[in-house]
Amino acid sequence: MNVRRLIPTAALAGAVALAATALTACSGAAGATGGKDGKLDVMASFYPMQFLAEQIGKEHVKVDTLTKPGVEPHDLEITPKQTAQLGEADVVLYLKTLQPAVDKAVAQSGVKNIVDAATLTKLEVHGNSGHDHGTEEGAADDHDHSHGEAGEDPHVWLDPVKYAEIAKGVGAALEKSDPDHAADYKKNTDELVAKLGALDTEFKDGLKNTASKTFITTHSAFGYLSERYGLDQEGISGVDPESEPSPARMKDLQAIAKKDNVSTVFFETLASDKTAKTLATDTGLKTDVLDPLEGITDKSQGADYFEVMRSNLKNLQKALGNK
Repeated sequence: MNVRRLIPTAALAGAVALAATALTACSGAAGATGGKDGKLDVMASFYPMQFLAEQIGKEHVKVDTLTKPGVEPHDLEITPKQTAQLGEADVVLYLKTLQPAVDKAVAQSGVKNIVDAATLTKLEVHGNSGHDHGTEEGAADDHDHSHGEAGEDPHVWLDPVKYAEIAKGVGAALEKSDPDHAADYKKNTDELVAKLGALDTEFKDGLKNTASKTFITTHSAFGYLSERYGLDQEGISGVDPESEPSPARMKDLQAIAKKDNVSTVFFETLASDKTAKTLATDTGLKTDVLDPLEGITDKSQGADYFEVMRSNLKNLQKALGNK
């Protein structure tokens, strides 16, 4: 597997120690007090964390997000107003190393209850694909995006199994923060985990008999999904969707497309489709959307995580030649 480094990350100076559930202990208190309306104020770093908080917390939580719809989360800059909101939250839910600005703000926030989703499942290092197409000089230059000390891939939510592991940790954290509603958090967590299990089955069944296993995408966000379902991801750029690929990488991808009978170049809704269309034009391929689910907008192929994931499944089936 070709290992690439991912996007740069800020050091999390003075970070609080995280418990096994990634929730710091409240200083001498049984749990967070909640806002004026009695609800637990949860600040989520971006959509996948927001979705978990909403699904598990439901009527007991008020959820805000630092990354507004339509904003590419990797490049998020935190405003002074958001920094203040972060400091007032009862619980902060984020994924360390995905958003350097968030890491820094969380470290300085002073919030007692901090949940780092990266500690709730095992992060892995992913290359472009599960097979080697050679290391032509310059072909991997565009994947030089440092991401964490070990270069782990943060896109764990695109694997329903790993997302379910994170959901369990978030549920446990909310139970600890708000013990009065612990039973509801547990029930909601169990329901969400069951839904994610059903989604995992849909992907397994839907992708086990495809004519091809290789897909090309602008954003190398699908390493966990590819590994889970036996596919080979070939990224035009690295984890940073705005990075420009080298000419050697584009040439390499043309050869891969021909060799592996690739029919489609995927792009995403939150970043430019220019590079995908250039490659598709040069190789005579089609283009389609494969959404890394970093945010939901009116351009998304679905209104929430489950709808967009099922759209991704249909688009993969179509591109890979579902039998």
